[in-house]
This record gives sequence, structure tokens and C-alpha cells, in this order.
Amino acid sequence: MPKFTNNMKFIISTIDKKSNARCGEIHINENVISTPIFMPVGTVGSVKGVHFNALRNDIKAEIILGNTYHLYLRPGIDVIREAGGLHQFNGWTKPILTDSGGFQVFSLNHRRKITENGVKFSSHIDGSIHEFTPENVIDIQRTIGSDIMMAFDECTPYPTTEEYAQTSMQRTHRWLTRCYNQWQETNSSVYGKYQSLFPIVQGSVYPYLRRQSAEFVASFDLDGNAIGGVSVGEPVELMYEITELCCNILPKDKPRYLMGVGTPANILECIAMGVDMFDCVMPTRNGRNAVLFTRNGIMNMRNEKWKYDFSPIEEESDLFVDKEHSKAYLRHLFINGEMLGSMIGSLHNLHFYLWLVKEAQKHIAVGDFCSWKNEMVKKVSTRL
Repeated sequence: MPKFTNNMKFIISTIDKKSNARCGEIHINENVISTPIFMPVGTVGSVKGVHFNALRNDIKAEIILGNTYHLYLRPGIDVIREAGGLHQFNGWTKPILTDSGGFQVFSLNHRRKITENGVKFSSHIDGSIHEFTPENVIDIQRTIGSDIMMAFDECTPYPTTEEYAQTSMQRTHRWLTRCYNQWQETNSSVYGKYQSLFPIVQGSVYPYLRRQSAEFVASFDLDGNAIGGVSVGEPVELMYEITELCCNILPKDKPRYLMGVGTPANILECIAMGVDMFDCVMPTRNGRNAVLFTRNGIMNMRNEKWKYDFSPIEEESDLFVDKEHSKAYLRHLFINGEMLGSMIGSLHNLHFYLWLVKEAQKHIAVGDFCSWKNEMVKKVSTRL
């Protein structure tokens, strides 16, 4: 297939000698994203409960996500186009990656009908009927103005039959060809910037299907590749098996994005397999619900044990809320349903996730990643 002229580059600086972990840089639209990277989820153009100033200066996020399905429904593509794109609309100046809506096809299964042409669905907001096709999903992402667009796919549930997994994967491959053709034909976004396209590997938990899909996806020679359809209820061992299989097939000189994963331990283990990019709602969702991830384990801030604990939320952290507020005070906020508790929890967890991938980069660079990772996995999985 012809290669699209692009201005995205992936530069690998270090490869770990004892694993497939690597650190590097993604260069796109005059921005540099260091990898491995965690991308905060900003579904409707905002990261829940966290101001962009905090994302930039305290969390030090380098790229965030938006979601095609949700932004299409609200505020609507006309509003985003009139604003000059999502960056202009929400004020975020660094890169944005947009999911294509394929996961919503999976999660809103009672509201949609899948055909060869695309997906017809009823809005979860007002019940109105819409259709996503590979072509219009590319067009919508062009209008959103994201730096990295995802191909339209079907995310199969777990468990699913081998027959359906194969049928779904083959349809996703046909949709990818249509996405690719539309991406080439439209050539540039509404705003004249470069927009990368990442295809998505599917195939459920069946290794031979995953192998076929990874090989098909790699044949397009696009800027990066994604692994989808994991973390949908399958055992973690299966998730690791599928991720490792895909990483061993997908090109080594392209960034690999594992969609929707996961816990701190998941991220560390998958970095070791060669994954470069991660996203997950877990840090903000758990943070809003009083569950904090730390260097030493997981804290439920509603627990009685924190009632008289006036020590900082996390002493080793350099985040201002971790140093300025005590565990007892944060528990008090959650017990009383104060919005500030959810804001602090979200801020803390995102800061921790970004700290974790930065630490991974450092240990890959100095050559002791595996020993550090094994020790850190034990710590971050402990219930405090």
C-alpha cells in the first residue's frame, strides 16, 4: 500500500536489555511526547474534575484523549468546527488523541445495530438515531482536529464465540481499509494540520485471530498501531498473553498503544512487553470514589483507619495536594460528599500515573527496569 506523507516521527532512545521495554519520543505537530506515556481520558473534551492548568503544570500530561462518539453528540460537530477545532474549543494546546467510537459500539450494545456499512445507534442522551461509518468517523475526527485519530473498529465482548470473534475481526479489517482510503483522500484536517491514523488489532482472546489481525494492521505501515478489545472482562493472564503476542508482531519502529489499560501493575507489565502508550479511566474514576494509588499501595480513603492520620496524603510525592492535605482531611471530604475530595483524588491519581511512566523511562534508560518493575508491581498492588 502507498505510504502517506507525514510529519509524525517515533524515535526510540533506549531498549531494555532484559525485556522488550523501550523509551522514546513521538514527534507530532511541533510537540514531543515521551514514551512510555499515560494519556488522561478527556471523553467530552475535559478530564473529569481536573483543570487544564493542573494537567499541564502539576500532572505534566503530554497528551489527552477525546471521544468521537460523545463529542459528536455533544456539543456537536458544528460547534467544534465553528470554534476552530477541539483545541480551540477547550483550550488544550498539547496533542489530543480521539477514540473512534468503536468502544461505544461495544458498551452501548442495546442501542446499536452493526451492518457491513457501519453502525446505526440511538443516542443515550435523547434517543435520536445516528449512523457511524468508517468514512464519516474519519471526517468527524478531521473536524475535531485531533492529532492522532483511531480507525473505526468493533470491540468484541468477553466472552465471545470464536466464530463471532472472527466475523467481527474481518469486518473491522474491511472497515480499516475504508478508514485508510478516506484518511488518504481527505489528506488534511479542516484546520490544515497533520493528523495521524492508528489502526486497531482485534480478535478477542483467540491467538490465531490476534496474529492475523496484527499482521493485517501492520501491512498498512501507518504511524503507530493500537491493540484493542482487551480489559473487557477477560482474566488478566489472557490480557497479558494477547498483548505480548501482538507486541511481538507489530513493527518495532512504530509506537504501540494498548487501549483502556489499566491498573499501575498492568501498565508496568505491559511496558515490559513493548507497549508505549496507555489510557484508562481508572485514575479519575477511582479518585472520584476515594481510592488512591500510591508508591506503596492502594488506599481507600473512606476507611476508618485514616480518621486520625494527620500525615500527608503521600509523603514522597511532590504534588501540592499530597503535601498540603492530610489523609484524615481527605477522608473527611469523602465522608461528607465534598466535591473537593473527588478533585484531590483525581489529581493525585493522574499525577501518580504520570510519575509511574516517567520513572519507568528513567529505569529503562539506566538499565535496571526489570528489577525495579518487579518490586514496584508488588508495592502498587498492596492494599494499605
